[in-house]
Amino acid sequence: MRVAGKAVIGWDMGAALALARALGLNSMVVAELLPELEAVMVRRINEKIGEPDG
Repeated sequence: MRVAGKAVIGWDMGAALALARALGLNSMVVAELLPELEAVMVRRINEKIGEPDG
């Protein structure tokens, strides 16, 4: 993940693609899907970071 302060700003796409290759996934399909998944996951992670504990 790429982080700035207390917020996640993105994923390391090189690492994500390498993981996909290691799992035997089609790199072209993964490259198409990753930006959409990244946007949703970054938003959700930042929402969780902003929630008060408890």
